[in-house]
Amino acid sequence: MAITISPKFLRSFRDGQSRKGAAAVLAGVAILAVAGIGGARLIAQIEGDRGIAPLANSSDIQVNGVDVDVTGKTGAEARLLGWKEAEKLAWKKLGGPDMPPESIDGMVSSIVIEHEQVGPRRYVARLGVIFDKTKAGQFVGASAGTGPRSAPMLVIPVLYSGGVRQVFEVRGPWQRAWAEFQAAASPVDYVRPVGAGGDSLVLTAGQPGRRSRLWWRTLLDQFDAADVVIPVARLERQWPGGPIKGTFTARYGLDNTFLGSFTMTAKSEDELPAMLDQAVLRVDGLYRDALTQGQLMPDPTLNAGRAALDRAFDQLRAALMPQGDQIDTGAAPQANPTPPPAQAPVSGPAETVSVQFATPDAAAVDAALAAVRGAPGVQGAATVSLAIGGTSVMRVTVAGGADRLAAALRAQGWKVSSGGGALKISR
Repeated sequence: MAITISPKFLRSFRDGQSRKGAAAVLAGVAILAVAGIGGARLIAQIEGDRGIAPLANSSDIQVNGVDVDVTGKTGAEARLLGWKEAEKLAWKKLGGPDMPPESIDGMVSSIVIEHEQVGPRRYVARLGVIFDKTKAGQFVGASAGTGPRSAPMLVIPVLYSGGVRQVFEVRGPWQRAWAEFQAAASPVDYVRPVGAGGDSLVLTAGQPGRRSRLWWRTLLDQFDAADVVIPVARLERQWPGGPIKGTFTARYGLDNTFLGSFTMTAKSEDELPAMLDQAVLRVDGLYRDALTQGQLMPDPTLNAGRAALDRAFDQLRAALMPQGDQIDTGAAPQANPTPPPAQAPVSGPAETVSVQFATPDAAAVDAALAAVRGAPGVQGAATVSLAIGGTSVMRVTVAGGADRLAAALRAQGWKVSSGGGALKISR
């Protein structure tokens, strides 16, 4: 950001002319400079070349990255043999049972050509094979056998590389491997965020370390997920251009529970994408095993947090509100304390109210949600706009309308103001 100050202005400031005006102008220039830099930094947190859209989960089962190198009497014959070989390799990659090539070919709906070279008698290509879900689903994928299907699981792929932890801050190879993973073949229902925009602010490498159930519930509701899985990849480069050692860990749940770990090695940077693709398959295998053993289940404390908070607020009200035997009998009748709002009957049709509240940190989000959900008549409250360091918005369904909700929050010690059809609360 370039700022130009004329020599005439400097001479007038040096000669003592209009010192007050010059000081004011300099202060204004400084404020504009800080505002410009600060705004650029805020925009840089969500802009940039980030975010990889995951492949759509179709009803068919697709296997990508199958390499073939075959020869034949002619180029066309070699190409046909290469496709047959790709079908067998893809079926083996899916873990399907041993079957004749004709049976496997009968379940293939199409071949995807990623890259190919056709010679007079040789065919070298990287192919993708798509199997019909109706025919192949009984042998592989989520429909094979009688295995269970998981609840929607939010995926937070954490990458350690070069001493830095990252998730969606930049386009990383670990995120790309999960985005290109064909999740339709897995019984685990993966919810894979794009990683662009605000995703990089709320889904960070520090998020798996949080323990607040209210915070997690708000985050999972934004992605329509029931729980979370955290596949972690740690890459260690032995020397520039040399082998890359990868340590991969499957973690799960709000408490970051360890499920399993393994190591793999890529000979060079060129082989890193292939190693990460294989690592995703093995991590998915760990999650499959956990699902079969009954470990990959939604955390029951995720929905129990509200009941615990309600009990805590009831105890707090009982401790702070005066009891009947503590009331001064000599006082005037109108001085008697009013019953707590929780004891008042709540009637009337349910209405939807927008509530704005300041959220300097995650604790403020928890406190505001707990206060609103603990108010009498509230049937549901969910955050629709989350802005850490700013003002967030929640949508509340309450019996009795905004006036009853405002009175209940004032009784809890909140400052409540209304305007524009919404409530604004603060401490």
